[in-house]
Amino acid sequence: MSAPAGFGKTTLLAEWLGETSGEDRCVAWLSLDPADNEPASFWTYVVTALQTAVPGVGSTALELIASSPLPTELVLATVLNELAAAPNGVWLVLDDYHLVDSHDVGDGMVFLLEHLPPHVHVVISTRADPDLPLSRWRVRGELVEIRAAELRFTSEEAAAYLNEVVGLDLVAEEVAALEERTEGWIAALQLAALSLQGRDDVAGFIARFAGNDRYIVDYLVEEVLQHQPDRVRGFLLDSAVLDRLTGPLCDAVTGRDDGSQMLMALERANLFIVPLDDRREWYRYHHLFADVLRARLLSEQPKRIPLLHQRASRWYECHDLAEEAVRHALAARDFDRAAYLMELAVPTIRRNRQDAMLLGWLKALPDDAVRRSPVLSVFYGFMLMISGDLHGVEPRLDDAERALAAVPDGSAPPWADTEELQTLPATIAVYRASLAQARGDVAGTSEHARHALDLAGPGDHLARGAAAGFLGLAAWAKGDVSAALQTFTQAVASLHAAGNLVDELSSTVVLADMCLAAGRPSKACRLYQSALQLAEAQGEHVVRATASLHVGLSEIDREVGDLGSAKRHLEAAAVFLERAPMTESRYRWFVAMGLLAHAEGSPEGAINLLDQAEQLYRRGFFPDVRPIAAMKARVWIAQGKLLQAADWARERGVSVTDDASYLSEFDHLTLVRLLIAQHRAHPDTGATDHAGPLLDRLLEAAETSGRAGSLVEIRMLQALAHDAQGQRPQARVALGRALAEAPEPGEYVRLFLYEGAPMMGLLRDATRHGVAGDHARRLLRLGTSAEAQAPGSGQRPPSSSSDSLSGREQQVLRLLGSELSGPQIAGELFITYNTLRTHTKHIFTKLEVTDRRAAVRRARERGLM
Repeated sequence: MSAPAGFGKTTLLAEWLGETSGEDRCVAWLSLDPADNEPASFWTYVVTALQTAVPGVGSTALELIASSPLPTELVLATVLNELAAAPNGVWLVLDDYHLVDSHDVGDGMVFLLEHLPPHVHVVISTRADPDLPLSRWRVRGELVEIRAAELRFTSEEAAAYLNEVVGLDLVAEEVAALEERTEGWIAALQLAALSLQGRDDVAGFIARFAGNDRYIVDYLVEEVLQHQPDRVRGFLLDSAVLDRLTGPLCDAVTGRDDGSQMLMALERANLFIVPLDDRREWYRYHHLFADVLRARLLSEQPKRIPLLHQRASRWYECHDLAEEAVRHALAARDFDRAAYLMELAVPTIRRNRQDAMLLGWLKALPDDAVRRSPVLSVFYGFMLMISGDLHGVEPRLDDAERALAAVPDGSAPPWADTEELQTLPATIAVYRASLAQARGDVAGTSEHARHALDLAGPGDHLARGAAAGFLGLAAWAKGDVSAALQTFTQAVASLHAAGNLVDELSSTVVLADMCLAAGRPSKACRLYQSALQLAEAQGEHVVRATASLHVGLSEIDREVGDLGSAKRHLEAAAVFLERAPMTESRYRWFVAMGLLAHAEGSPEGAINLLDQAEQLYRRGFFPDVRPIAAMKARVWIAQGKLLQAADWARERGVSVTDDASYLSEFDHLTLVRLLIAQHRAHPDTGATDHAGPLLDRLLEAAETSGRAGSLVEIRMLQALAHDAQGQRPQARVALGRALAEAPEPGEYVRLFLYEGAPMMGLLRDATRHGVAGDHARRLLRLGTSAEAQAPGSGQRPPSSSSDSLSGREQQVLRLLGSELSGPQIAGELFITYNTLRTHTKHIFTKLEVTDRRAAVRRARERGLM
């Protein structure tokens, strides 16, 4: 329903829905105002309105809206699923939609309208066509339009209103004149009727009622206001600064004591006031009337406006309504007061994760006002950091330190005396440690974290826990897992002492990751299980941590080969993430889902999920020890998409000549896998020549730092590299050490099975030669089972050796069945005899034979020739 102001859109909707209401229709009505332009506020009010019409809908969505960044599509999908189950028709009315012009809100509306269940309808009332794909819906026949042409009063309707409703007793010519000049605009007719009441010169007034719309409205409003008693007119102008009206608030703003009585009198007099509840406690002015009142106030008493806003701000502050208190302080341009109110609100905002609201406030403040407040400067910097703007953080922290230093000794600080202010120096040091961590500056992370510990008081457990945590992360980034575990364990203990359960549980996830790096997956599992038991006993307020714990357990289950349990944990995590999504938890969930998809034989699904994880990932508080791009490269390598994997290595800038460091270890081990795969595909390129020295450097670094988890993987890749070069005895020794030296060999399953046919060949060889004992036999048994169950369209079964023959090896195999000698085969293929011998060794290994005739026979048995 689209028409200019004052065409009766709201009235028509209310009457139509009232006349057609019944048990088969549920109506949710939302009257919008400019404050609803922020997506979180808009969707909060939409969901709340739906709850009034359809009980039980929206509780999960409201929890999701509290997240940052706002997961709009997830919120709407949750609501739509719940509405689909509603037994009756549902009508959502959005009145005054033109006041919401946010592009983000518009995108959400498109998603909502494109996915509505058949029995759910949306009615939009607006002064201007919204930025929505109306033409598309019009062509589909999904759009009903009511516009100004349908809403304009006819002469008969104008006569009925002016004479029967208002009681003016106008003759037909007078009604026609007003109808013609107003063009059926009901607001103008209403204003004209108010001005005509009590006049003797009705004909003269109507004769003078001319001009374009702006002048007509100005004249009529002046006539209305001028005919009101001074007491009423003063109340109207003073209260016009308010978006919503209630008696006590109006008393505070106007300085009078008749607010409630005046609001009821205005309603009885039809003076453009709209009740907002059934108790007649809250009202608003008709938007057009409010606009005109504010224009008159600005024209007549401009210096009074800041005072009225200040009074409103104080009233809202006294009633613990921080958002409105800040908004009016900003409107009054009382920026110091606005900053003070923001400082008071920071603890609640942080606790409720209302980051978007605080950021909006800070952007509304002049920059010098933010810089004068050390608390606001610091949290402005923090929000820049979590949004990914690392360059803007340090100047804000510097501003805060300068403001603190400018307070003379012995003087009371001019800011709100909050706990945040008292602990701010330590908080600044912690954020500097976090900033250094995000930049990969390990030394800087340690330096700032130690400084934070020096600044934090003995009882400041939160700051001490955060500082110790960053010291642990710095040690982890250096690969010193032993020191990392010791320090981070102390950090978790400090968070426990601070009573910060959410951070304590979330930090347990990091502690478990460190245990995995140390080669202690069973300890990591115990940490997860203990924390999960505690989280489940606490209930709703720790759902984010609960989701992360389920994700961690799923990764451990996947590694030991229990894919069913891994999937169940991820399904449980998804339920918690729907209720309280968080970027870090969601990013890890998509990573875990991707790796599980790969383990189940769906590499394309794995890539898709890892792509989604990559979009969610933000550099920030934890070392990036498993880059998503490298995970994708490993999937490509397993698929045989070596060109894509090579592109990754080139773009990443990873090289076999790099120094060994823990932060690049995952990349380097991925590069080794690529080199081995390239060598198997094209043995004459010598792709593995440099893999050995790189693995030796990585092995030395891991041994020095005590990273037993890394040692298992490095030795396993040494075995595969030797095998690719036809050095089976050396490969057997390396594999035996990988299995024998693992602190918990039984916990490593997917690591080995992931390598597919070459690893299965090595395991068979190790079993025949009595190397690595029971675990090698268990891996072989699990791999053979996976081969039998692998779907035809999925990933290649890991033990299907023949399927892994390269194109060149298949050419060699066919010629091995001929009467040609070795040198003749080499000449036929235009390769050297030594290269032919390398190809032949690979074929023998993959087919598990020892001579040419046996290779041909095995190939024929498997249908390869």
